[in-house]
Amino acid sequence: MPLYDRIRALPLTVETYALHGLSRTVSSGFERLTTLIELRGGGEAGIGEDVTYEAEAHPHQQRLGPVLALAGSWTIESFSARLDALDLFPGYAPAQAVFRRYRRWAFESAALDLALRQAGQPLHAVVEREPRPVNFTVSSRMGDPPTLDPVSHRLAVYPWLRFKLDATPDWSDELIAALVATGAVDTIDFKGAYRGTVVDNPADPVLYRRIAEAFPDAWLEDPDLESEAARAALAEHHARITWDAPIHSVDDILAAPVLPRTVNLKPSRFGSLQALFEAYDFCAARGIAAYGGGQYELGVGRDQIQLLAALFHADGPNDIAPAGYDDVDPAPGLPGSPLDPRPAASGFRRQPETDRRAADS
Repeated sequence: MPLYDRIRALPLTVETYALHGLSRTVSSGFERLTTLIELRGGGEAGIGEDVTYEAEAHPHQQRLGPVLALAGSWTIESFSARLDALDLFPGYAPAQAVFRRYRRWAFESAALDLALRQAGQPLHAVVEREPRPVNFTVSSRMGDPPTLDPVSHRLAVYPWLRFKLDATPDWSDELIAALVATGAVDTIDFKGAYRGTVVDNPADPVLYRRIAEAFPDAWLEDPDLESEAARAALAEHHARITWDAPIHSVDDILAAPVLPRTVNLKPSRFGSLQALFEAYDFCAARGIAAYGGGQYELGVGRDQIQLLAALFHADGPNDIAPAGYDDVDPAPGLPGSPLDPRPAASGFRRQPETDRRAADS
């Protein structure tokens, strides 16, 4: 049975909803804003997280309040169809079209959480998959100018950590050699597939070749392969090329310049549960491995992508480390990898750590 068929008919009652703003100054130096979407009905609440990367979009949404006509009796499928008919950014034009998917995912994940809580069922029982402990990596840039510190400081506290690192042309030979010596790099992100963002990183065939040769076992994410020189630099490394930013659907996987052996499936990029679950089915049928990536979630969104990883790609180089690892000098005592999935008794969420300790006592 297709995965989406297992959830599409789940009944859902929405009476009202609320918006809750979150904020945090993160290690890369900007103030991250997100919005929790809380759907309420039948004495239960379901929560999702809007991870739109446009700061003003969040207070604008929160000032408007719950203006969308979402109240009613639905199924997951009919609620999704209702979202198709609504402008989720009323009175606001987001700078990037993909942000509409990000907000859509917040409402869809909240709906799934609420429907499952109303049914008294956890997600893993409905999709008939056993959650497994999740391998995770820590994503980081290397500073300006780049140094080994973002890696070495974290390894000093957590020597088992694995990393996904954003490579830039100013990486010196000495820095590359030091990173290789750590043996801790799983993925190099070239950021070559981004357009019109603060992290755009134009194609650099020289960098591509240096990295591919220095890290023969690392995944090579999002190179820009439009130029002949870039394609030539990675011609012998196609088996390690993966994609993230361009992937919003199965069609995007098929249209990738190199069909990946593994691919980064970020739920918020897909927007809808149907599109995401179709991608899980497609990858399983084609023998394509998957891993997950985060979007600087500040709340329940992080738990939800960790739970999806536990169900669908627990062994991948999942860029979904728990909060705290984004600090260059993380505090001791953070959850280790592989991460305990600890699914909640009902809903699309993980059990809070305090609840788990109480249950184990």
